[in-house]
Amino acid sequence: MTSKRIAIAAAGFIVGGMLSMQAHAAGCTKGAVVGGVAGHVAGKHGVAGAAAGCAIGHHEASKKQKAASEAAAASAPGSK
Repeated sequence: MTSKRIAIAAAGFIVGGMLSMQAHAAGCTKGAVVGGVAGHVAGKHGVAGAAAGCAIGHHEASKKQKAASEAAAASAPGSK
């Protein structure tokens, strides 16, 4: 098996695992795609790029969700 096939199989396994964890994957899929492409272009490190992109995408989505929930709580009737 060539290294390219191994990398493709590993990337498919990682993305499949990420898709199966949808409750915790907010932002992960988009980040993994962007990171995987960037890693591949930067030097054949698509799998590492996908993993890093997933982590960053999830972190950014969590920050966005937290800000939205704080804004909703602040604008709720009866709050000061």
